[in-house]
Amino acid sequence: MAFSHDLEVESSSPPLVFDVRRSEPELVAPAKPTPRETKLLSDIDTQPGLRVQIPIIQFYRNNPSVAGKDPVKAIRHALAETLVFYYPLAGRIKDGPDGSQVVDCNEEGVMFIEADADITLQQFGHTLKPPFPNFQELLYQPPGSEAVTDTPIFIIQVTRLKCGGFIFTLRFNHTIVDGVGAFQFATTMAGIARGVFQEPPFEPLWHRDLLLARDPPRVTFNHREYEQLTDSGDAVPQNYEQRSFFFGPAETAAIRALLPRDLDQHATTFEVLTSYVWRCRTRALRFNPKEDVRMMCIVDARGKFTSASLTNYYGSCFGFPAAVTAAGELSSEPLEYAVRLIQKARSEVSEEYIHSVADLMATSGRPLFTVVRSCLVLDTTDIGFRDLDFGWGKAVYGGMAVAGAGTFPAVNFHVPTDLCPSPGHKIYDHTALPFPYGETS
Repeated sequence: MAFSHDLEVESSSPPLVFDVRRSEPELVAPAKPTPRETKLLSDIDTQPGLRVQIPIIQFYRNNPSVAGKDPVKAIRHALAETLVFYYPLAGRIKDGPDGSQVVDCNEEGVMFIEADADITLQQFGHTLKPPFPNFQELLYQPPGSEAVTDTPIFIIQVTRLKCGGFIFTLRFNHTIVDGVGAFQFATTMAGIARGVFQEPPFEPLWHRDLLLARDPPRVTFNHREYEQLTDSGDAVPQNYEQRSFFFGPAETAAIRALLPRDLDQHATTFEVLTSYVWRCRTRALRFNPKEDVRMMCIVDARGKFTSASLTNYYGSCFGFPAAVTAAGELSSEPLEYAVRLIQKARSEVSEEYIHSVADLMATSGRPLFTVVRSCLVLDTTDIGFRDLDFGWGKAVYGGMAVAGAGTFPAVNFHVPTDLCPSPGHKIYDHTALPFPYGETS
């Protein structure tokens, strides 16, 4: 299947419309009996900002080498086998005392949906990127399933395409897994589906006790990402649109040229693009120049722990430290100013930082992260969803299905496919207003 490499920011073609025929949703339980118990979630898991559902989408081409093999049957079987090792994910989350939450490991099962669509992969075009057409048909979400408690922790839909390819969608409850944890689960499922695993290639770690508040709790950082602010009421647009922008080597080099040479050599592409987007977004929204604005960066903390190895931990294990400054200062200062703020914020995340967040949750009523004049950014490039192979090869696109954290403005950096015009391209998905192009200062 050939794809053009002429990628565009916008398309004037009419919206793609197609029909999807779904079977009745079923609950897939672990293939073998698993422990019936109640497990406590951590104080990192249960913070209000993570009580959301996150959808992932994967597009797969037809593969003649597995002709006659049904992806629905292969994935359904692999799901049941994988749940034996990740059995809490077949349970249901329940509310506990004082804002805590637990998992009732009851083997109730993950929701699984079989579907067929009257469309080929080619008809989606050569720029697979969020927002995806008819996404609500590619991931059926029953009424009421958006709730965090007493609903399936995962929903999976496998949609066969007319060309022999298929679309795999997964919605995970962020309260019990983060993106890395969901990928670990899906890696095992994919390996079982293609016959190379009989069990996970790594031991799944629960260990929520390591991320519970300490006794006595001690908040050791000034967590500005959780400051509770009152909105000034300035007229800021709220009708955000989701758009995607590609940053290739030429665009990235042009932005890096705005930095002093020493900083350019020590700043990551993530830091540079995040800083650039933060300044542009602040200018576009025309905040009061004297009021603070925030950019919160999600930082995986698994490798920050020295007291224990959390490599295979599948709960939420990250912080989102905030870079904070006045809107006017951010807009008027050179890009270097924003980059250094982002670098400083990200460098704070450590094992002690995560313990401090857990203690803050336990002692301050589990505050929501700051939403006033704030934006959240994450980089899913290295998680590896595109590499998931259920037997049909790697995904053409693999990763986030939508941008944003619920209704909260968010930025997602992602290298989605081999369809990018050249190596090194990044895709920027966002739910904010379009930002000015052609930065010169």
